[in-house]
Amino acid sequence: MPVQAVSDRVRPGITVVVPVKGRVELTRRLLESLEKSAARCPEPAEVVVVDDSDSPEAAEHQESCRRHGARYVGGPAHVGAKRNLGARLARHDLLCFVDSDCRAAPELLSRHVQALRGAPSEVAAVAGPALLAQEGQTAISRIMNRSWLLNGHHEDPLHHERMTCAGTSNLAVRRNAFEAVGGFPEDSPHPLGGEDIDFGLRLTGRGHITACDPEAVVTHDATSTDSVRAVCRRLMNYGRSEQWLCLVHRQRRRFRLNPVSVLALTGLASLGGPRGTRGRRALAVPAVAGVLLGARTIPLLHGERSAGALADSVACALLECFFDLGAVVGAVEHRRPDLLFAGFEMPDDSAYRRTDDRS
Repeated sequence: MPVQAVSDRVRPGITVVVPVKGRVELTRRLLESLEKSAARCPEPAEVVVVDDSDSPEAAEHQESCRRHGARYVGGPAHVGAKRNLGARLARHDLLCFVDSDCRAAPELLSRHVQALRGAPSEVAAVAGPALLAQEGQTAISRIMNRSWLLNGHHEDPLHHERMTCAGTSNLAVRRNAFEAVGGFPEDSPHPLGGEDIDFGLRLTGRGHITACDPEAVVTHDATSTDSVRAVCRRLMNYGRSEQWLCLVHRQRRRFRLNPVSVLALTGLASLGGPRGTRGRRALAVPAVAGVLLGARTIPLLHGERSAGALADSVACALLECFFDLGAVVGAVEHRRPDLLFAGFEMPDDSAYRRTDDRS
């Protein structure tokens, strides 16, 4: 359903929209932190929770909303549709999107309000960093701290003055700009992933700017990367969503040597030829796998030389392959074999890096 303006009911202030499914305890902690942040905000603030949980989790979310002064709304499964519904129901002219597995810093809402009120009109959004919580981290969390794929995009507002597109775990937007670009996509084939990049590209395409405030911080709970299963699920979703982005933003589609596709072709090639040579041909698969793994591991070392760093980097490289597997699955889902060797080119925001981060 498209985003529609409701200007006759809009008042100055900020509305926080939180899309939810499950995560009862994490959402309760977020609402508690937002209640404290709203108390420090110089303008009126409200929180709208859009939930599609099953009972009894839905009832628990309603109780948490009642306890912390948030509005509860039942909504669709698609995260973009959830955010759009929350935006339509918002009472205020500024919107803030925060994910349910985050916690807001006490000054979050006041910084977003002050940044947008003090910025020129072309600044339509302000992105803050979502930093991974240190408490509760596991060995898997430590290993995946080396990977940009999981949380790097969410930490980019620490290092940039502005971004072409930013994560929606911590993003404040002027409502009129949000409505002008039609909000978030609701037609992506996957409920999660890619909608923030698509929204940012459309916002920038209309001449708007997304500024960054490194002090407007939320903390991302470590449970998103605390197990192999959680990491693999997220990376698979991101890989599948990348292929959707390649179709929606064709000008950003680029050739990419997908390691999973390469290994699959190598395996098929090893099955051909004379029967007597198949054993030797089969050795090509582990040989190619070793080369690809080494190429992925070296950047993850970040210049470290210890045995522990090498072990963590190899483990991180192996887990990152689930992103590539997700991209292959996405190509199959879209019935586009040409996407087996394609990837989405993220915007180059290097010109907007903060001065103290430039080498």
